[in-house]
Amino acid sequence: MKGTTGEAFDGRTLVIDSATEACSVALFDGETLLAGDFRMLGRGHAEALVPMIAALPDRGRAGRIVVALGPGSFTGVRVGLAAGRALALAWGSNVLGYSTLSLVAAIARDQMAGEGAGAVPIGVAMTGGHGEWFVQAFAADGTPGNSLASLRPDAAAEMVEDVIAGTQAEALVAARGSGTALPIWPDARAFPLLPPKALSADIRPLYGRAPDARLPGGRPGPQV
Repeated sequence: MKGTTGEAFDGRTLVIDSATEACSVALFDGETLLAGDFRMLGRGHAEALVPMIAALPDRGRAGRIVVALGPGSFTGVRVGLAAGRALALAWGSNVLGYSTLSLVAAIARDQMAGEGAGAVPIGVAMTGGHGEWFVQAFAADGTPGNSLASLRPDAAAEMVEDVIAGTQAEALVAARGSGTALPIWPDARAFPLLPPKALSADIRPLYGRAPDARLPGGRPGPQV
């Protein structure tokens, strides 16, 4: 594992992923999973997340905290980041973040490798806002092949990757009539599958689309 981008880390890592309808936490010692929890909540992340962390060994205490940055639910992303920052302040821990789509792609690559397909490019399609999907392509080594985008389903269906993962994978493959669909939710327990370069010290939320509301004074409102 890595402490920061490029630094080895062999201590405990608490992973928090509440960016989508799924909510998961995991505690690792190096790359060994000590305990974890995954729940399909839909809503209620704010009420469920802290008890899920508290149920981990030593109440989840770790020298490093890694949090999903989105894109996804605005509330879910903010709940995860708030919990991670608060615990880091209390414990004196380092905080890193990762893209939700990067983790989905990593889980998909692992599944394909387990089926004997080897390392293959992965397209990710996740439920977005206003009827759009969050989409991004990843190379066989896990590096992003293009920038994150929020697209209408017809435009998203033009992704060229044969393997599509994520909550809208089946819909995308059905729309274009070809490919392999892997309906995958992000899961903190799969954190070791992430390539080291997927971790970032910049823990600002990842917004999947431009803001469509403005705050008083003309400042753009948040949108994920």
